[in-house]
Amino acid sequence: MFKKLFGKKETAPAEETITAPVNGKVVPIEEVPDPTFGQKMIGDGLAVEPTDGHIVAPVSGKIVQVFPTKHAFGIETASGAELLIHIGLETVAMNGEGFTAHVKEGDTISVGDPIIDFDVELVKEKAAHTITPVVLTNPDRYSLEKQQNSEAMAGKTALFTIRAK
Repeated sequence: MFKKLFGKKETAPAEETITAPVNGKVVPIEEVPDPTFGQKMIGDGLAVEPTDGHIVAPVSGKIVQVFPTKHAFGIETASGAELLIHIGLETVAMNGEGFTAHVKEGDTISVGDPIIDFDVELVKEKAAHTITPVVLTNPDRYSLEKQQNSEAMAGKTALFTIRAK
């Protein structure tokens, strides 16, 4: 209320760190065996080959979309960066089987909050791959600095840092 009265604005952070959404091995986005991700058609980022099925928030922000099949979700950060986290490849065909969402569109989240749990073995059986891309979908507005980590701990290991251009 006082901010409106006295004209003070909250400023967006100058940079934000995006952490791993799941435990596992960090993989360059170019190595994701799907052209949509590997050729950066929807943006740049990194991917994680999961060792478990617990997806957490990689950054604080707002859930802008949870796909009906629960295989992917979108986050908008405080600075306006838009992230897509896509669990596995060709998992949309599973129609939500083996996926449990803990959030819904409009929820405010903090780093490490539970987002989705999924059955890794079922994804291995029914989908093309378990690899989980983390993509900045509005890279025209941000620079992206990738970290050089080989193993990731969900909600703790930095994947990349973004800065508004």
